[in-house]
Amino acid sequence: MRASLLVAAAAACPALVAGAVPAAADGSPSPQPTIGTAGTSFLTATTVRPGQPVSVSASTGDYLYWSFAAAAGQTGRIAVTVALPPAASRHGAATYTIDVFDGLRRRQACTAGPQNATAAAGAADVRLRCSLRQVRAWAEPWSDDPLPGTYYLRLTASGLPEQDLGLPIRADVRISAKDGDARPAGAKLKAPLSPAIVPGTTLAPDAAPSGSATPVSSAPKPAERVKGWFSWPSSRWWWTIGGGVLAAVTAVAGYSLTRHPRRWFSAPR
Repeated sequence: MRASLLVAAAAACPALVAGAVPAAADGSPSPQPTIGTAGTSFLTATTVRPGQPVSVSASTGDYLYWSFAAAAGQTGRIAVTVALPPAASRHGAATYTIDVFDGLRRRQACTAGPQNATAAAGAADVRLRCSLRQVRAWAEPWSDDPLPGTYYLRLTASGLPEQDLGLPIRADVRISAKDGDARPAGAKLKAPLSPAIVPGTTLAPDAAPSGSATPVSSAPKPAERVKGWFSWPSSRWWWTIGGGVLAAVTAVAGYSLTRHPRRWFSAPR
């Protein structure tokens, strides 16, 4: 009985060891599957995760679309390699271009890398690169700064002979994202760009440009304004008295001319 148990345990050990190996392998990160499709418009764009390889077989002249997500602080980098048809099948040069759009279909500029390249008649492939601007956490409504969300990559071909349309090509795409700070460089100010503006105050003549000098008030206080109005003698009083006298004289003269016109203009009898 004991001998049979020992034999069964010995037979089970290799099975346990073999089962432990896949379990350990499952704990390591598995490579992401390669994507072999591409959309033909923004609505049918194939979703790609950063770092996931893409290898698509297509035809010359097709519009190929992919979409990927970018978070605040990330800087996207795109690398595209297009394997061209055999040189004997082509009839001229062709220009390949990659364009990146945000969720609002606004075209995003590339800060580095050849965004378009012209393939000569004998070239075997073309390589395109694009480094996007860093995605910001916020932006002004009127600006086109990149914001977190979905971005679209488009690969197109132009300037090629009509006979080359439909020839088979292969596009290898690699999208990566580098994490960073969502705030742009130099966003924090150590001091205000201009001193605070207080209505009715001026800076001292020897004030430093930094605006650290104590402002000197040039506007009179309310009590001083009231005292200046009622102080005697004052030019305001003279103007008021003169205006009153002129108004009285004008009123008397007008009354005399309009109340008894016959005394002035009646002919003698």
